[in-house]
Amino acid sequence: MKQFSKHPNDLPAANPLLLAKYFPKIRSRQEILQDISSQPILNEIFSAWEPFYQEDFLDSCSGNKGMTVLYDGIFKEIFNPEHSPQRLSQLLSLILDRKAAVKAVLPNDSVRLGAESSLLYTDIIVELEDGSLANIEIQKIGYAFPGERCACYSADHLLRQYKRVRGSSGKNFNYRDIKRVYTLVFFEKSPVPFHQFPNNWIHKFSQASDTGLMMELLQEYFFIPLDIFRKTMENKTIDTVLEAWLAFLSFTSPSRIEELITRYPQFIAMYQDIYELCLNTEKVMTMYSKELEQLDRNTVLYMIDELQEQIDSKKQELNDMRQELSQTNDELFHVNQELSHVNQELSQTSDELSHANAKLSQTSDELSHANAKLSQTSDELSHANAKLSQKDQEIAALKAQLAAYRN
Repeated sequence: MKQFSKHPNDLPAANPLLLAKYFPKIRSRQEILQDISSQPILNEIFSAWEPFYQEDFLDSCSGNKGMTVLYDGIFKEIFNPEHSPQRLSQLLSLILDRKAAVKAVLPNDSVRLGAESSLLYTDIIVELEDGSLANIEIQKIGYAFPGERCACYSADHLLRQYKRVRGSSGKNFNYRDIKRVYTLVFFEKSPVPFHQFPNNWIHKFSQASDTGLMMELLQEYFFIPLDIFRKTMENKTIDTVLEAWLAFLSFTSPSRIEELITRYPQFIAMYQDIYELCLNTEKVMTMYSKELEQLDRNTVLYMIDELQEQIDSKKQELNDMRQELSQTNDELFHVNQELSHVNQELSQTSDELSHANAKLSQTSDELSHANAKLSQTSDELSHANAKLSQKDQEIAALKAQLAAYRN
C-alpha cells in the first residue's frame, strides 16, 4: 500500500506525554497493544496493516501525535448535530460570515460517482434554521475540475430542494421558498491551481452581475485548502477563532494542539471526545481500517485523474501547435507566392537588361565605326591642311616674285 506524503504536523512529538498531561484518558502504546493482542480479530486486523500504518495508529491513539480529525468517523463523532449542534454551527458561521445554526442532517442522495466519493473523507448535507442547505465535503486529495464538479452537485442539491418544497407546498408554492445552497469543500491536499495563491486559504465564489443588478441566484461556494493553511501558519500563532477551527481540523503536532487548547479552551472538550473514542479500540480500528481500505484505490484514481488532466493539457497543446503550424503554412504559402512574383519581376528585368545590353553593344559598334570615320576624316583634313599650307607658301612666293617684277 502506497503511503501519502507527510506534512510537518504529522511528525511525532519530542515529548510523547505532552497531550497526556491535558487528557489523562490517553492510553500508552503498551496498553493499546495489549488490548489489541487480547482480541484475536483486532490482532488479525492490526497484523495485516503495514508497519507505517501500525505506527501511525498507535501514535494517534497514544497522544504521540494528534488524531486526524478529517477522518469521516472522527469528524462525524465530533460534529454530530444531535449531540453538539453548536460546533458545526460555529464553524459554518465563521466561514459563511453569517449566523448559520444547524437544524438537521439530511440524507445525502447525491449523484456523485462512486470513484469520486472514494476521494472524500466526508460528504454531509445539513439544513440550517433559515431553511438554507450546506453541503460539507472533506477531500483527501483535490481531484481535477473541482469547480465544475461542485457546480454539478450544488445544482443537484438545489433541484432536490426545489422538488421537496414544491411537493410539500402544492399550489401555494413560491420560488421565494427556495433557500440558498452553500457548498463548502475542505482539501487536505488541494489541487494545483490553489497553489498559485499561497497566501489565501479561503476562496469564496458567488454569482454576480457585471452591471450591479442584484438578484438572488441561491448558490455559493467556499473552497478551503488546508495544506495551504498549514503552510501559512508554520511560523504564526493562532490569533482568530476561525484560525483555531482550521487548526483543529489541520494540526496533529502535539505542540500546536497545546497552543490551540491553551488559547482557545473550547477545543478541550472536542479532544476529550476523541480520546474517549480511542478507549473503544474496536470502534476506532474499524474507522481507521475504512480509511486504509481506500488509500491505494484513491492514489490510483488520483493518478488517473491527474493523468487525464495531463492528457487533456497535451491535447490542447497539440491543437495549439497544429493551429500555429497551419498559420505558419499559410504564411509560408503567401511568402512563396510573393517570392514567385518577385522572381517573375526579376526575370522580366533580366530580359530588359539583356535587351538594353544588346542595344548598348550595337550603339558601341556604331560609335566605333563613327570614330573610325572621324579618324579618317581627321587624316584627310590634316592632308588637306598640309596641301593648303603648301599652296599658301607657293602664293607667298609668287607674291614675292610679282613684287620684285614691279620694282
